[in-house]
Amino acid sequence: MTRQEAEQLLQNTFKLSHFYDEQWAAIDKLLKGEQVLLIEKTGFGKSLCFQFPAVLHKGMTVIFSPLIALMRDQVKKLNLLGIAANCVNSEQTPEENTQIIKDAISGEIKILYIAPERQENSEWVEATRRMNLSMVVVDEAHCISVWGHDFRPAFRRIINLVNLLPKGLPVLATTATATKRVEADIAAQMGGNLTTIRGNLMRDNFRLLVIKVNSDDEKLIWLGQNLGNIPGTGILYTGTRVNTEIYSKWFEYLNISSASYNAGLDPESRIAVENGLMENRWKCVISTNALGMGIDKPDIRFIIHTQIPQSPIHYYQEIGRAGKDGQPAYIILFFYGEDKKLPEAFIEGGRPAIPKYEKVITAIKNEMLGERELMKRTNLKQTQIRVIKADLIEQKIIREVTVGKSKKFEYIPGAPQLNTKTFEELRASKTRDLDKMLEYVETTQSRMKYLCDYLGDSSIHDFTNCDNTGLKKRTVSVNEEWTKKLQDFREDYFPELDVETKGANLVIGIAASYYGVSNVGGALHRSKYENAGDFPDFLLRLALKAYRKKFGQEKFDLILYVPPTKSGDLVKNFAVKVSEVLKFPISHNLIKHRTTSEQKVFENSYLKSDNVKDAFELKTPDEVRGKTILLIDDIFDSGSTIKEIGRYLSNLGAVKIAPLVIARTVGGDLV
Repeated sequence: MTRQEAEQLLQNTFKLSHFYDEQWAAIDKLLKGEQVLLIEKTGFGKSLCFQFPAVLHKGMTVIFSPLIALMRDQVKKLNLLGIAANCVNSEQTPEENTQIIKDAISGEIKILYIAPERQENSEWVEATRRMNLSMVVVDEAHCISVWGHDFRPAFRRIINLVNLLPKGLPVLATTATATKRVEADIAAQMGGNLTTIRGNLMRDNFRLLVIKVNSDDEKLIWLGQNLGNIPGTGILYTGTRVNTEIYSKWFEYLNISSASYNAGLDPESRIAVENGLMENRWKCVISTNALGMGIDKPDIRFIIHTQIPQSPIHYYQEIGRAGKDGQPAYIILFFYGEDKKLPEAFIEGGRPAIPKYEKVITAIKNEMLGERELMKRTNLKQTQIRVIKADLIEQKIIREVTVGKSKKFEYIPGAPQLNTKTFEELRASKTRDLDKMLEYVETTQSRMKYLCDYLGDSSIHDFTNCDNTGLKKRTVSVNEEWTKKLQDFREDYFPELDVETKGANLVIGIAASYYGVSNVGGALHRSKYENAGDFPDFLLRLALKAYRKKFGQEKFDLILYVPPTKSGDLVKNFAVKVSEVLKFPISHNLIKHRTTSEQKVFENSYLKSDNVKDAFELKTPDEVRGKTILLIDDIFDSGSTIKEIGRYLSNLGAVKIAPLVIARTVGGDLV
């Protein structure tokens, strides 16, 4: 097919007049049955490179994509064009997914989007043998490479499928962010017989700015003063889930419309926020890096990062979501010295420490274990277990077996020793990437050129679109008015404790503050670990203010407090003071009838729950029957202790248990 013939079909089917040269170069090779790696900036139109040939092929094209939002969006658009497309993902019911797979086998679907993790599903693996596949696409192909910024073990299994395909079956891998090293790794894994098409990564409509600050408070103040002056709507990226909440509440306090988003939201809430972003319902959406990939919105006018990303690759991908329509877009990065601690923690956690690998190997050597059993045996987090088991399977140290209806892992007799060289190289590589991101902050050259050079685009341009090449430098102006606004906000914003569970009469509680974002954490630490005496009175005033904001003038029948593990009478004395102010009776009869460890020594929720299960006893059980209880503690972390006490008191007949704590920890949820 000639380009002229193809563009006539493009007009008829996709209502577009022409291809870009790189699009046609990729499509031409795919129509000839070749394998292609396409590296192009966000907004270039990579999806057309597989959708167009997919329509021409007789069979079905499968697109492996980790982006559920993209799946939904592209399926909707393809169906409107009269192209039979569908997707299989975790947000649909098993019955829906099974029916879609049946439709794919029977030839009713032309384009099927599917998550890489589906490769681990036996129903899907069996179904692929019966499908008439005509092309395979790996979207976000950097995830294949351990040197990529978002490596996912499940992507490796796609390579197994690609290597089994008949010769002459076209394969397309696409990404917006691949260094030369990632490019070489993808090519090697796909057999080396791969043509790479690398485009120009320059985005001259960007306005790139770095704002250096001396604290997180200064970030809040600058945004309060200036966000309303930035044209249009956009995305503000934070480092943790907690920060999405803090910034959202700050904007709410200032009457700036916003919505928060992170991977912890339920599917319906995520879809609602994604739709609101598309409709410009708010000035900005505040999100972890969970939002953005697959969102096809051309008019995002700004991307702001309150936390420095791990690498220029991460940064380029996230800012690439702005200004796809070619109109000006502001790209702002805040930075101060403490910010590097979070990406350093990401790097450290990206590959668990070697002793944790050895702990898993030892556990599986002794017996076959499933994922949950492994977590309990090793005291490791689920994310760590999943990384470790993927690496151990790849190194042929363990293997996955099916026992009844469950998956377990067993040690392979005669397995090789753990090879740690790759892990050490990877950590060193990611540390160098972070150093390059810090270098971006400090560079005096064009910021756009810096990013393009890093990503392997050495094309020549005239770069004048940053605060080093003509744009005004931005700074923070802290004054008494805004300092007071922030202080008033801190004393009016109280984190909720979502402890409602089935079978317990717990209600959503309240904390006076987050542990890590104010002077509250320091005061608690001094009392608990530095013998500074009772919790200071300002914590009592703050906790009472939180109580009144959440519960108003509500009366509780009784106050109970969580018995201590280590901190003596601190919580008891605090609860007594609350009782004296609120005039609610207090009971000292809730005790521990067995020793427990401090919850902070446990890495996962299973062990936290086991640590406190059946550990509590009320010496006078009848005193809570039919009563409403205010349950007091100092620090709320996983919630396991509160939930266990709530379950126990509910079984004794308590009709309502409301937690009130001094501080909630920031926690480990990052996306």
